[in-house]
Amino acid sequence: MTRRLAVATAGILGVVLTGCGADGPTGERLRGDGPLRVTERWSSCADEAPATGMLPAGATDAPTLPLLDDTFTPVAVILCGQQVQRRPDGGQELVATERRAGEVTALVAALRLPDEPRYEGPCTLDMVIPPWLALLDQQGRWVRPGIPVGPCGKPRTEVTEALDRLSTTTVATRPVQEVESSEAAAAGCAQRWADLVAVQVATGGRTGPVSGPPAYADRIVLRLCVYQVPERERGSGKPAGDFAYGRILTPDQAEAVTGALAATGPVVACATHAGRFAVLRPARGPGADVYVELDGCRRVLVTAPDGSASLGQAAPALTELLAG
Repeated sequence: MTRRLAVATAGILGVVLTGCGADGPTGERLRGDGPLRVTERWSSCADEAPATGMLPAGATDAPTLPLLDDTFTPVAVILCGQQVQRRPDGGQELVATERRAGEVTALVAALRLPDEPRYEGPCTLDMVIPPWLALLDQQGRWVRPGIPVGPCGKPRTEVTEALDRLSTTTVATRPVQEVESSEAAAAGCAQRWADLVAVQVATGGRTGPVSGPPAYADRIVLRLCVYQVPERERGSGKPAGDFAYGRILTPDQAEAVTGALAATGPVVACATHAGRFAVLRPARGPGADVYVELDGCRRVLVTAPDGSASLGQAAPALTELLAG
């Protein structure tokens, strides 16, 4: 089964896709029966909402919170979330947002609904994470209500539809963490990249010898991206590196690199984990990807568009050309 992760950055509901076709949630409910906790004065999402990471800032405890009843009369809603934004310098960062809506009639009606009976049959495993939301009354007091759930333990359709129809205004933002540096964006490189040489060797994947330059050797527009592997990831099953530097190679540099690739030899026995590796890819159009360990065992992996792979030993001239 393929497992993948999707992060909702602009919408109100977050979705984490963990698989497909599995038994749905069953058993006793976890929701408490106590009254809503009323707080006298709203401060801000920065003070009241939980710390955020790369996943949506959702109310993962919403299924345990008491549902909204008629003892509290909301007039506005605050939504604490996050989204990825591009900066003027070209980089991207994860930004925590605080949004407010004043027309909450449909949302309040949906939040007053009960949980539906749990379904004991199959449910999909897309875990819908509701937003961290607070309801405010006329006096400025606020509560965090539970989110009514449907048969599979996900927010009821009435709630998701009411959230989608909200007209919100962003009242505050704050940076959480960098997603892509301006240097990586300018170079056209990803901020992080997997060291596929290490993955290929660790998994024992089938490869053939590198018999010459890759299929794009006659093209002169090549992109170089170099990554630094953190110490904690070296030797792991799939080490990833952080962007260090990158550029488009000049025609002379591309010619020198493809010439050095032609001198790739057979792999020699080695168990030293690489701290830096380079990725060479066509700047335009399809072609082979070349991974070169710049230290450690200094191996070369060429992966073709058809999925085939070739593993070899880098010539000293190749690592020297890519190292600076």
